[in-house]
Amino acid sequence: MVNIDWKEFKEYRTHSQKKDDNFVLLLNFLKSYYNMFSVTEIYETLKNDDTAKMMLDKRDIIDAEGLERYLFKAI
Repeated sequence: MVNIDWKEFKEYRTHSQKKDDNFVLLLNFLKSYYNMFSVTEIYETLKNDDTAKMMLDKRDIIDAEGLERYLFKAI
């Protein structure tokens, strides 16, 4: 688990399309910036960050399996 560098995420977001969902962008950011590919590791990182936790809560994602289901739908 890592701490999300929100400054780097904002920079990453400026190079994306404006219509992209911030949560999907955050997932892509974690994969590319931190080389995270384990759904469990991504979920643990998100749940331990206040802002990312709000994003999880908004989507009713309560565990790594829920994140995995979301990933298969969204990406």
